[in-house]
Amino acid sequence: MIALRHVLTGHLVTDSESLLLPRLSRAQILWIAGSLLVVGWLIWLLGPVLTPFLISALLAYIADPLVTRLERMKMRREVAVGLVFSVVLILLAGLLLLVVPILVRETVDLFNRLPGYAEKLQENFQPVIEEYLDIQFDVETFDAARIREILEDNFESIARASRAAWSYLTDQGGRFIIWITGIFLIPLVTFYLMRDWHRALDTLRDLLPRNIEPVAVRLARDCDEALGGFLRGQLLVMLGQGLIYAVGLWFIGLNNGLAIGAIAGLVSFVPYLGAIIGVSLAVITALIQDTATFGLGVESRLVFLILVGVVFTIGQLVESFLLTPNLIGDRIGMHPVLVIFTVLAGGFLFGFIGILLALPVAAAGTVLVRFFYQNYKRSKLYAQTSDTGES
Repeated sequence: MIALRHVLTGHLVTDSESLLLPRLSRAQILWIAGSLLVVGWLIWLLGPVLTPFLISALLAYIADPLVTRLERMKMRREVAVGLVFSVVLILLAGLLLLVVPILVRETVDLFNRLPGYAEKLQENFQPVIEEYLDIQFDVETFDAARIREILEDNFESIARASRAAWSYLTDQGGRFIIWITGIFLIPLVTFYLMRDWHRALDTLRDLLPRNIEPVAVRLARDCDEALGGFLRGQLLVMLGQGLIYAVGLWFIGLNNGLAIGAIAGLVSFVPYLGAIIGVSLAVITALIQDTATFGLGVESRLVFLILVGVVFTIGQLVESFLLTPNLIGDRIGMHPVLVIFTVLAGGFLFGFIGILLALPVAAAGTVLVRFFYQNYKRSKLYAQTSDTGES
């Protein structure tokens, strides 16, 4: 475990500490490659059917540490699973009944206002820009009314696409049944996976060839440390940032402040993207909003904009100095540019599911990449100094 922590942090390790890749026979290489191909083919073939099971596995994985902690407190695992499962269901029910309707209403209202924002911006600020900056806008190329029409048409297209997707699901009886069944399967499968999680891991461990098992288990533990910590920590960071933004913007009286804060928190898994989107929406809203509706007794638009900036500054400071260091730390160790590329690549290859899974997969992948990098640095291929193969 110490050796893997050195690998994770990038420190140099000695020969005795290094975790080396075992020598594999040709039969083992063929067995591993064939198993991966078969599993990949089955996942591709049974994708729609496997979706609820994958979601259940993810939920069980996130909840397992809490169940294990209760189990160490001399509580039977079945009782611990039932307790955690019940608490999560109650929290989700409360969220769906209390919070989600408010956010949905606020978000719908925000998107209904967006088409009119461009028109009001042009009406309020184009004369000022033309007067003080001596810039003349070409009405034919910069027509806010036309922008509004385009936005409204796109919103209608999205609504039509949603209705078409629902019609497709209902018309295709088999797909609709799978979709509905999946909704009810997720909690059931999650419960059984939470109960038998360690037993399933022991079965997988027993299937591994004996010379591979030690390295695979130690790598799996480090991947679990990186992936589990990142997943749970990132969810809490997103929740914390969204809560700070939403409450702060609502408190200063910004229109749709709850929705803007929730959107900013939701996309904050990409570095700085949540803050950029949140600030953009909040500033545009503040510029358009009637000064008579400003909260805290503020009458100046400039002061209101400063308050918006204060809310996001506080959110970023709390995230940078409190939430991320304590909840995530250096578990993923990826440069922000690489994080953005990973999210975009995941979305391009696998759609929305790819966006959700990109960073968790990358968190575990960093452990494997560093492991193979250390093995490469210690290999004859890297150490070769002459054409004769001497090292």
